[in-house]
Amino acid sequence: MKQLIKGVLWVISGLIVMVGGYAAYVFLTYHRIPDNVKLKPHNQNQQVLKANHLYKAMTFNIGYAAYPDNYSFFMDGGKYSRAFSRQSVMAELAGIHRAVKQEDPTLMFFQEVDTNGDRSYHVNEVSWLESRMANYSSVFAQNYDSAYLFYPLNRPIGRAKSGLLTLARAKITDSTRYQLPIDTDFNKFMDLDRSISVSHIPVSNGKRLAVINLHLSAFTKNAKVRKAQINKLFAKMTSERQAGNYVMVAGDYNHDMLGNSPEVFKTTRKRMNWTHPFPANQLPTGFRIAKQGLAEKKIPSVRANGTPYYPGKTYTSLIDGFLLSDNIQVKRVHVKSLGFKNSDHNPEVLEFELK
Repeated sequence: MKQLIKGVLWVISGLIVMVGGYAAYVFLTYHRIPDNVKLKPHNQNQQVLKANHLYKAMTFNIGYAAYPDNYSFFMDGGKYSRAFSRQSVMAELAGIHRAVKQEDPTLMFFQEVDTNGDRSYHVNEVSWLESRMANYSSVFAQNYDSAYLFYPLNRPIGRAKSGLLTLARAKITDSTRYQLPIDTDFNKFMDLDRSISVSHIPVSNGKRLAVINLHLSAFTKNAKVRKAQINKLFAKMTSERQAGNYVMVAGDYNHDMLGNSPEVFKTTRKRMNWTHPFPANQLPTGFRIAKQGLAEKKIPSVRANGTPYYPGKTYTSLIDGFLLSDNIQVKRVHVKSLGFKNSDHNPEVLEFELK
């Protein structure tokens, strides 16, 4: 009996050492990318945009090519932590690229693009997309480089490097990554780092188009963090407009961009962390959300990931889209209905003119 007790104590002691060592590893390796980091655009296109000319922009959160319509994610109450396989990642990337090619946008904004991740089988998705959009200039802003996250225990999500990819069939003169406020408690290990990228594209009338790519926090329950992120975004939008630029913000806001998505999509009115109404009434002067006709079309841009996608049953909302300065005219905006085949998001497409 004494030997048994001794053996059990040794096992417990070993587990404590392992857990303590892992906790120390996570805390000691945690870091944030600094604020105001200059990025290097890869210019494959020297086009200068023109005023009073019709262009198309597209924004697409690709969910690191791991979320086909039959996928459910453990952090939303589902089953899986990683993509089904490397072959699945490649198949979803191919489907995502087909959707982009069909629209043929001048400006393309991707979110949740992995450069190296256990969850996406170490496929460099940035290189993959850039190679297939070789006539686009591009710039990548890394959101985070997470430690190896050992959960769920049966199949850990692991380590990931991921971020924002901006592409333009035009010249990108410069680009900067700006850090966003995040939780400072243990939740920072769950929602990880956040940022926006601000890139400038020359226009033939001597002005510049400032394009801002973003992916705001999804899992934080801290209203102060959500507000702080939006305030920093609004401040950057304002400074770019005051500089005389055209300003376009594209991406995943993790807020209800219609304001009344539960009514539009006939879902529960209970708000999730990522479906609080976007504070449209607090937008800086001269800015608005491009949403003409979106409520009438009733095509969502995101689905809940607690289960596979069941049309008419799965919780859906509209959290992606565009914020525009008053010198950009909207010709048409729509969510491209893909049935969440290759991602838990549908892309949104904007047709616009610089005035």
